[in-house]
Amino acid sequence: MAGNRMDPWIDSYAARAQGLTASAIRALFAVASRPEVVSLAGGMPFVSALDSDRFAEIAARVVREQGAVALQYGSGQGDQTLREQILEISGLVGVRSHPDDVVVTAGSQMGLDLVTKIFCDPGDTVLVESPSYVGALGVFRSYQCNVVHVAMDSEGLDPQALREALVTARASDSPVKLIYTIPSFHNPAGLTQGFHRRQEILAIAQEFNVPILEDDPYGLLGFEGEPPQAIRSLDDQGVIYLGSFSKIIASGLRVGWVIAPHGVREKLVLAAEAATLCPSNFSQLTVSRYLAEQPWQQQIKVFQELYRERRDSLLQSMQALMPAGTTWTVPKGGFYSWVTLPHQLNATTMLPRAISSLVAYVPGTGFYADGQGTHNLRLSYCYPEPSRIEEGVRRLAGVIDAELDLVNTFGIKTSDEAPGNSRPQLNPNSDLF
Repeated sequence: MAGNRMDPWIDSYAARAQGLTASAIRALFAVASRPEVVSLAGGMPFVSALDSDRFAEIAARVVREQGAVALQYGSGQGDQTLREQILEISGLVGVRSHPDDVVVTAGSQMGLDLVTKIFCDPGDTVLVESPSYVGALGVFRSYQCNVVHVAMDSEGLDPQALREALVTARASDSPVKLIYTIPSFHNPAGLTQGFHRRQEILAIAQEFNVPILEDDPYGLLGFEGEPPQAIRSLDDQGVIYLGSFSKIIASGLRVGWVIAPHGVREKLVLAAEAATLCPSNFSQLTVSRYLAEQPWQQQIKVFQELYRERRDSLLQSMQALMPAGTTWTVPKGGFYSWVTLPHQLNATTMLPRAISSLVAYVPGTGFYADGQGTHNLRLSYCYPEPSRIEEGVRRLAGVIDAELDLVNTFGIKTSDEAPGNSRPQLNPNSDLF
């Protein structure tokens, strides 16, 4: 048998398996979960804000009263009642559709996978923001896509850069199959596209006849005013919309959805049935009953205030403690702020010192497919208590100071961008920093 002693089957894997690599975030969990470490790394929702006793009652009644359905196989498209409730929720961001155009998935990550599966052949191009969600990059790599990053400015995806990327791709032999964007409270950049910006991006996508894959897990978790209206609210044929209960209820339920044009929906259902036969009836009915019986909009407001308090703690602590030359985005919702280190420093090589100082973050390179992000890191404020966030920032600031002292004392430059990747992707002079 060919191969090696570590993995005797290495020569038998499909070519697409070569794109499967460990997530930088998952690799941190073992360390970051230690109680002495302040983790500003993982984007875990603060599920302790839920009434767990009430949830337990709902789950028990689902089994007791609907067990014959809840514990059985179900529809590959998802429960009809839940799909109707999903449209009520997505209506808050302006998405209007029919229950038949909704496909329930095991979290929006499954939706990402299914959409990529039905659209992308090996070598096809997917345009993504710079930086982009690490889970999406993993999916695109697994289907052997050519991932091209498109620059962002203070309002998210840059329309001119998007147009240039589409023109360049059109001149090549790699057709663009999807434009993937997180327009509201971006992961990891923490930026939000304004309504006019969304119109510009949609117009460009329509001009080039490329569908937009809109990922919106944080859209209802804004801190100011009404939720941003989804791009899908402007076009129900050219936009595929991903949503999830992971952030607005609980991630452990693993219930998300895709809202798609009719023809795409048919393909999605077939792909979903091939992957899982059907989503979990138990999880779906639990979520459905929760939505029917509980004040879920009030619970979202609880999350909004909780995350706003934590966001403020992070920003105030960074303003007070971070060394000169460090900049960051000011999120208006969601879970994350994107930090840019002084140019001499490398967030990846700095991480061991941070862990030894009992603070964790995610290095920026995990959010790129091409080696960018060495000067960046993502901080998540959703899970730790405000006092822990302040302590985490204090520890991180000390690590950055120590790294800068090393550079200044010994003249050691700890970071060099990969060749050709030195152009900044976010404007540090923006009022969002």
